Amino acid sequence: MGSPLTTHVLDTSVGRPAAGLRLAVFRHNEDGTEQCLKEGICDQNGRVTDLLTSEDWRAGVYRIRFFVQEYFDSTKAECFYPHCDVTFTVKETASHYHVPLLLSPYGYSTYRGS
Repeated sequence: MGSPLTTHVLDTSVGRPAAGLRLAVFRHNEDGTEQCLKEGICDQNGRVTDLLTSEDWRAGVYRIRFFVQEYFDSTKAECFYPHCDVTFTVKETASHYHVPLLLSPYGYSTYRGS
């Protein structure tokens, strides 16, 4: 089985994948702290498909931090957001969760994909 969590980042300002964008996945712990589970880099298609193993995957609150300032610095574009945090709740660990990010230097959008 592949990763239970995947993402796909598209740079809508240029109409192509955000290749090279760095991200990190965190899980909220019951004591209020967070644990960084994995860092990844978007491939040439803007995807990270090996974020977590099934052993890391359990019900709870997760956060993906997308380091967008680094990405836009590499493209020589100004950026309003240093990073984008997408926080979501996992209830069904048997389900696959896909978290896409549509990104531009001055805005972003996300949704639960399939």
